[in-house]
Amino acid sequence: MLNVDRTDSVKTVDELEVIRGARDAAALLRDADYHLLVITNQAIVGRGLLELDTLHAINDELDQRLGNALHGFYVCPHTPDAGCACRKPGTRLIEQARIAWPFEQAETWFVVDADRDIQAARRAGVRPALVRTGKGATTEPAYPDVPAWDDVLAFTTWLIDQP
Repeated sequence: MLNVDRTDSVKTVDELEVIRGARDAAALLRDADYHLLVITNQAIVGRGLLELDTLHAINDELDQRLGNALHGFYVCPHTPDAGCACRKPGTRLIEQARIAWPFEQAETWFVVDADRDIQAARRAGVRPALVRTGKGATTEPAYPDVPAWDDVLAFTTWLIDQP
């Protein structure tokens, strides 16, 4: 949704590719005083294919490329078989974000592209906003009740225009 989804995961700063329009979306949201929080599963760490220090460097670079508009990263480093509560569709990371950045769930949008993200949003009581980038185009048919936009900039433009 912010960076190009790679089947082999982003393993280095050099592999990071920001999606077209993401920087503009981040700037619009920052200027409108929204808090931008990233909640992400990163099983590549749990598999031993990426060190946490490298992941932090990648996240720092993403924030820099987005104009330093991100307020926080909440990362699950566990593999799917770990059974943790922080891995989406679990809600622990959303709950941690809510403690750090108090927000009303019913008024909070969670920009998503995958089934597990929609499930996590619903379980946490936040509003899923599906974008068709990444896995979103293939996820959309299973969730006709979830509003969808072509990308994060289209969603942001819509959101900013709301009364």
